[in-house]
Amino acid sequence: MWKWKRKEKQQPEKQQQTKKQNGSLSEFIQAMQQSEDFVHYKLSGSTRCTISYLKTMSDSKILNRSVLSILNSESLHTLHDMRERIPVENIRVTSKLELIEEKVMFGYIMIQIHEKDEEVLLVPAVSLESRDVGIPEVEFSVVGPKEAFVETLNTNINLIRKRLPLPQLTVKETNIGKVTKTRVAVVYIDGIVNKDNVETVEQRLKGIEIDQLTDSSFVTQVIADNSNSPFPQLLDTERPDRVVSNLVEGKVAILVEGSPHALTCPTTVVEFFGASDDYFLPWHLATAFRLIRLFAVIFSVLSTPLYVAVLTYHHEMIPGALMATIVSSRSDIPFPPILEVIVLELTIELLREAGARLPTKIGQTIGIVGGIVIGTAAVDAGLTSNVLLIIVALSALASFTTPVYQIGNTIRLIRFPFIIGAQLWGLVGISMCMVFFIGHLIKLQSIGRPFFEPLYPLRIKDLKDAFIRLPFNKQTERPILTRSEDTQRMNPSRVKAKRDIDE
Repeated sequence: MWKWKRKEKQQPEKQQQTKKQNGSLSEFIQAMQQSEDFVHYKLSGSTRCTISYLKTMSDSKILNRSVLSILNSESLHTLHDMRERIPVENIRVTSKLELIEEKVMFGYIMIQIHEKDEEVLLVPAVSLESRDVGIPEVEFSVVGPKEAFVETLNTNINLIRKRLPLPQLTVKETNIGKVTKTRVAVVYIDGIVNKDNVETVEQRLKGIEIDQLTDSSFVTQVIADNSNSPFPQLLDTERPDRVVSNLVEGKVAILVEGSPHALTCPTTVVEFFGASDDYFLPWHLATAFRLIRLFAVIFSVLSTPLYVAVLTYHHEMIPGALMATIVSSRSDIPFPPILEVIVLELTIELLREAGARLPTKIGQTIGIVGGIVIGTAAVDAGLTSNVLLIIVALSALASFTTPVYQIGNTIRLIRFPFIIGAQLWGLVGISMCMVFFIGHLIKLQSIGRPFFEPLYPLRIKDLKDAFIRLPFNKQTERPILTRSEDTQRMNPSRVKAKRDIDE
């Protein structure tokens, strides 16, 4: 008797909960009907049911060929019968409102036996509209692969998997963004990657509290160890071959739906100056070009600050033959060196921004013509010296040698503190700025790993692919930075034995 009474008490609660769920699903359908691209109608063929979907997100071919053709030709009375008969993969029957809302918004077809039913059938019919795979635009290479990521996550994973046909290649997805619910994939090679790195990345992604996530750059800013640093702590790349190379080294990749760029971590500051071409050329040429890029970056940062410091405080450092040239070029200029440098540097930045924001053909014209006209007019008007104009032009040209766009922006920014330090304290000010930035790089980390490695902490083995690139047979182990489970890349004894046989 007591058990019977308890069931009677539970029955109204269950009915009330069912009514609440039905009402919530009905409210969702009513809210969606306010949009003209939402289709909701009753099918009165051999199978009677209610169909709902977004025509702008669902593939009409799947709907007509695989769903409506079956429902109109056969008499099906339950959702499970429909799931067995409809020839589409990953069909599910569910009553979870959150799952229903998510799948319908992404292009699934919702089928109900009766309009008030809480249990529905979700049929995948997502319309994949995206651009074709093209060539890299930011990280263009003369030799090597010519494929770049696109905005579709599935396509980007396909570009990685076809280069890594391994069962150990693991992809874990999650949705981030309260409003956008963006798909984010974490990719790594099981058995090579350090699980601590994977857990760190997954934990930081789960901790993201944001309403929208439209690009991978959002992830970089949110999960970075120091979001106030001007230096990027995750490597951003649009090249699948570069991502594959980093995965093989034991790193973790992050892909975001809607972004044509991937993120890899942990990374070091040295990696931002290495191009993909370095691995497609003989190691002698690759080392020479890498050293040229490093010298260009140092020249880009220090050239104009040294000009200000020498002309303001250290005239004795200028050779006598060069002093006459500098004096004659500055004889009619009414401004001090600091103001002269800042005006020219800001002019270069204006030309850069104008060229980047305008259409391609117009932007190129503005950059070339504007630079020539403004530079020549500034020298003729006596606003700047021709020596400084050459230095600033070479400095801007050197900053374009960086293969990664993000580090190029950092170089553009940190040049101005050096200029201000040179004006205040001369070479001492430049040295103070250099010490400050080096100290900042030493403290910086990339998902908990040292960002200034292999210089600090000093790791001789990782220097084989830092400032110089040794031959592949000399790089027999993976970088110490990643703490990989499998540290061996190749067996040096086998390489030597094969060479002896060939000889």
